[in-house]
Amino acid sequence: MSFPRASGILLHPTSLAARGGIGDFGPSAYAFADFLASSRQGLWQVLPLGPLGYGNSPYSSTSAFAGNPLLISLERLADHGWIDRAQIDALPTGTGPVDYAAVFRQKLPLLFLAARNFARSAAPNARARYENFCRQNQWWLDDFVLFDSLRARFKLESWNRWPRALTHREPAAIEKARAEMLDDLNARRAVQFFFYEQWQALRAYCAQHAIRVVGDIAIFVNFDSADVWTHPELFRLNSELDPEVVAGVPPDFFSKDGQRWGNPLYRWDVMKEQGYAWWIERMRWATHNFDYVRLDHFRGFSQFWEIPASEPTAIHGHWVDGPKDDLFVKLREALGGLPFFAEDLGYITPDVHELRERLKIPGMAVLQFGFGDVGAHAHLPHTFTTEKVVYTGTHDNDTLLGWWASGATDYEREQVAVYLGRCEDGVNWAMIRAASNSVASLCVVPLQDALGLGSDARMNTPSRPDGNWRWRFPAELLRPDMARKLAALAEISDRLPHPLPAVASSNDNEEWVA
Repeated sequence: MSFPRASGILLHPTSLAARGGIGDFGPSAYAFADFLASSRQGLWQVLPLGPLGYGNSPYSSTSAFAGNPLLISLERLADHGWIDRAQIDALPTGTGPVDYAAVFRQKLPLLFLAARNFARSAAPNARARYENFCRQNQWWLDDFVLFDSLRARFKLESWNRWPRALTHREPAAIEKARAEMLDDLNARRAVQFFFYEQWQALRAYCAQHAIRVVGDIAIFVNFDSADVWTHPELFRLNSELDPEVVAGVPPDFFSKDGQRWGNPLYRWDVMKEQGYAWWIERMRWATHNFDYVRLDHFRGFSQFWEIPASEPTAIHGHWVDGPKDDLFVKLREALGGLPFFAEDLGYITPDVHELRERLKIPGMAVLQFGFGDVGAHAHLPHTFTTEKVVYTGTHDNDTLLGWWASGATDYEREQVAVYLGRCEDGVNWAMIRAASNSVASLCVVPLQDALGLGSDARMNTPSRPDGNWRWRFPAELLRPDMARKLAALAEISDRLPHPLPAVASSNDNEEWVA
């Protein structure tokens, strides 16, 4: 599909200021939406919003459908009486890097306390919305809360190391677990209700300000997830329910061993026999929660790198054909359209571009990648068409100023000078202007680049095992002069926001969470 011309900011909610040591859907999120509106930006892109798994990466989630409880605003729960304000006030208020261990330790108990208070004393209108949420989402919610509760009971041990009856989902064992943990399951349902009410309320607020929310969907799911535990028949597992093969990418210039991600690979033949029902549910859920969707690792739909699970690196993998057009034909039939664009970065073969072009799914370009050899010029504006989404950088890049200070080669610096000319207000703004003035339909700028921050504001360094996903910023950095500068650029480059239909929040005409 073609997107209306627009520009916006990439910012994951965890980077916002909030009580509890991590950003959330509370007051700072609404203040950021106000900043986007005053900057005449029509997009807010986030990273995946699922519950965190290994490494606290948003791309490593325990569910393809559930929400991350850490993003729930305790302040908004306190506003409605589900938790005592004094308990919130005792939490840290700074904007230092996220300390995930401390956040899990301090925030989760308060969320469950709020859930229990809600169960005891919810008003009839809130309880009716909760019961409606549970009915409408039973298809994923019941299995997720059971998985989540069992995972806690077994101290985060992977599901294939639980007692055999639970690992193999024997009906009697499952029913026994549901009965034994009924109160805990209901509390976890309430937590998911809190998440989705707050998220849809925030989306509705963005829609009122002509801001479209861009989501991000990873192609693969974690092995240790409710999805694999619930649907083992859809994944390449052996008789002991261990992965036979796993996902990754082959060796390249950046890594002599390649990358062994460890995600289980799909049984695409089984999925096809089932009419791709799981994928249809997944992408319908994505389009319910986002206006546009970035498809991570798009090349895996054409061909994916299959690694024997016994291999410690990605070296001895091989390419295997993915579902290609077949999946997307079914998705288009079910959803009525594909509001997607493809993350088609890295080593991309012609068949991947041909698939994307046949499907009319825009691809990506990243300006920071464009100043190397001639092959890198595909990331420069003179090569773009309107079927392109341009970024100055992504969540995996160093910030522009960090890259300029210590990552760019002398050759890249020379090429930047030739292409962009003088950068009197910084190379970051020169690149932002180049991206915005390009013919690409969408232009997305990480907030760190708009703020002119260095490497200490980097969100993620791929292959680094820890220290990622921690960046936060104080709200006072969102200055009026920067909003005016972004607004002027959006106007001159014809990227002013386009009004969109109001998003139907689950609490329309209510003031419970929003």
